[in-house]
Amino acid sequence: MAKESRRRSAGMLLYRGAGPSLEVLIAHPGGPLWAKKDDGAWSLPKGLYEPDESPLDAARREFAEEIGTPAPDGPVLDLGDVTLASGKVVTGFAVEGDLDASTVVSNTFEMQWPPRSGRMQSFPEIDRAEWVTPDTARSKLNPAQAEFVDRLRDHLEVPGA
Repeated sequence: MAKESRRRSAGMLLYRGAGPSLEVLIAHPGGPLWAKKDDGAWSLPKGLYEPDESPLDAARREFAEEIGTPAPDGPVLDLGDVTLASGKVVTGFAVEGDLDASTVVSNTFEMQWPPRSGRMQSFPEIDRAEWVTPDTARSKLNPAQAEFVDRLRDHLEVPGA
């Protein structure tokens, strides 16, 4: 039963190229708490979903909200689940596609900033996205999410996994 009460999230890992030219799109969280964090802070575009929503539908929704464009159509690879240090379970999917990372426009969230100031400010959920090699992705992604890159490489039979 405890597993059912865990917060669940789903995300989409966009990839392009093959073999040694494989790249994945990763996203840096927005807001002042993440502004100076880099290695281990990045994520695939993802978000929470409710029990009545399928993980794939949630991953597609979150991709569109956080990247500002729908995830590409095409065959979707199920990358399985990983568990973050917080206990949140993330279900990952991958789809092949391409986009200009400089055009990413994320939805926003509000938080009190500076702390205890009583002043609410809006920040983008994702402040930037970048195409990176799998090795770079593994160092920049949240450590648990780096597993998705290895699983993608295994599925695509890319050496170096």
